[in-house]
Amino acid sequence: MNPDDGLRCPVCRLALRLQTQQARPARLGCEAGHGFDAAKQGYFNLLAGKGTNFKEDGAQMVAARASFLDAGHYESLAEALGRRVRTALRGLEDPRILDAGAGTGYYLRQVLEALPEVSAASAVAVDISRYAMRRAAKVPHTLALVWDLWRELPLEDESFDALLNIFSPHNGAEFARVLRPGGTALVVTPLPGHLAEGAELLGLLGIAADKAAGVVASMGDGFALSATEEVRIPLVLGQEAAFELAMMGPAGHHLDPGALRDRLAEAGGTTLITAAFRIQEFRRIP
Repeated sequence: MNPDDGLRCPVCRLALRLQTQQARPARLGCEAGHGFDAAKQGYFNLLAGKGTNFKEDGAQMVAARASFLDAGHYESLAEALGRRVRTALRGLEDPRILDAGAGTGYYLRQVLEALPEVSAASAVAVDISRYAMRRAAKVPHTLALVWDLWRELPLEDESFDALLNIFSPHNGAEFARVLRPGGTALVVTPLPGHLAEGAELLGLLGIAADKAAGVVASMGDGFALSATEEVRIPLVLGQEAAFELAMMGPAGHHLDPGALRDRLAEAGGTTLITAAFRIQEFRRIP
């Protein structure tokens, strides 16, 4: 399967095809002449000229997330996702995976590595943050696209076998459109109490009480909930890891990094905190 299979021009909806230069992705273009050049870091910004009302995760937030995740703090969650995708794609030789709200691509990389060696899986990573897509573009067999998940996705109907949606907007109608009938969507949200012990110290935002029901509603009539799994991870974090944890999420948009470091230094020692996640597995209704 070609890495550009299933891509659709956001301007005219014709197929987007990848053009390479010196064996590297250089441009995505359609027959109508619309084109999107690769950034030097390898991702494609399909929002060029369109803009968005949403604020992207900035460079400092993304750097904090990359450092925290690469240290393995959420490895248990990545392993749980890998097991579920491996089971869902069993028997498919060249599955296609969409990571909708991919961030740095950490979870997508772990999922791809969990598939059998004989698999010729490929993936598309979509996120509104250019800084995140710079990192996701480095995930093997992956095309990284800057795009707003609340818009019509630049993807063909029924062009993916599995979908990841981790701490990101749930555009159920579009997810149903691009996922093949019988395909699997994995949605990850925080459980009530997620990081609660450190919320005041780290300046974290509150968690809605009933996210599970909200996710089911937002996924819409195109999906049926087939399984639920909870993952809880006790963490013992030094000051730098605690700083990264606070800065990498939504709170990072408004936190004062200097003030946060001062609070952590004053508190001293380590931060004991529990991460708690819910994985909801959906099947695309035929």
